[in-house]
Amino acid sequence: MDYRQAGVDIEAGRTFVEKIRDSVAKTHRAGVLGDLGGFGGCFEIPAGYRQPVLVSGTDGVGTKLKIAQAANKHDTIGIDLVAMCVNDVLTSGAEPLFFLDYLATGKLDPEQLAEVVKGIAEGCQIAGCALLGGETAEMPGFYSVGEYDAAGFCVAIAEKSEMLNGTQVNIGDVVIGLASSGIHSNGYSLIRKIIETKNYSWGKKLEIPISPETQDLTLAEIFLTPTQIYVKPVLAALKANLGIHGLAHITGGGLPENLPRCLGNGQAVQIFRNSWQIPMLFQWLQSEGEVPESDMFNTFNMGIGLAVVVDPQKVDEAIAYFQAQEFTTNRIGEVIAGERSLIFV
Repeated sequence: MDYRQAGVDIEAGRTFVEKIRDSVAKTHRAGVLGDLGGFGGCFEIPAGYRQPVLVSGTDGVGTKLKIAQAANKHDTIGIDLVAMCVNDVLTSGAEPLFFLDYLATGKLDPEQLAEVVKGIAEGCQIAGCALLGGETAEMPGFYSVGEYDAAGFCVAIAEKSEMLNGTQVNIGDVVIGLASSGIHSNGYSLIRKIIETKNYSWGKKLEIPISPETQDLTLAEIFLTPTQIYVKPVLAALKANLGIHGLAHITGGGLPENLPRCLGNGQAVQIFRNSWQIPMLFQWLQSEGEVPESDMFNTFNMGIGLAVVVDPQKVDEAIAYFQAQEFTTNRIGEVIAGERSLIFV
């Protein structure tokens, strides 16, 4: 016997590396040392920092992968993988420097995983970070043929004195919400359960469109809309001194779990429930699944992908800035005295 008969195709692995080489090269930025193929990726700390702090994050995209595999659509899932990591490290006020990925599959399909990596490279370009390396594992018997899993790892940098850590937030600060691009990458086990219970296929087009933009899209295409990457406009806002005191990436657990994470001691936040329009996609899911509203807010972002805590003296300027960056932006709450909790009013 040989390795191929055992289910691992080394030649397919080499083909895959060649297919992704150009995509990876397009993400290189100042600081990258060397090329694809080494045992480790090397990155030089940028000059100009007095006390540089490295901020790291890791994440995946959960069962959203099941939809990509069911629909055989793999070109955007890599954007999600990058977004989930870079948006997290961004909340410290850190600039993403480089990204690593880990892909595991039952049988290596170079075309399929090359599409995933092209999406990862696109996400890295949007975020301004380098795709510095990765690992692909062919694991027959562990994953079924056609299945794969993905994990991402990001390293960012910040000046220690400028990091956002909760100490800058004051009672009376205003919370503004930047719109999400859709579901993003959380709550897909519930979504899949709703779709399966209703006996819908992922190729189904809805008779009543969720929005004008989705009227010609299948359910798979709607739910595979990639996660919004907020890095470049938020970093620019921080440099422009727009009074940003805190940032919260609204992921699993929704606003109630994630927004209090950026507060300081003795602080809570009240959210004005009717201050933004809940996108129709979430309303449709709630109706189709008969999901209690509290579960919706504790599972999904409900249209707010990033919450920004702002000095009340700067709030109008900050809202105008983000709207100019083509983000639907709303004043959704304020910081009050309390113990790191969220209250809807």
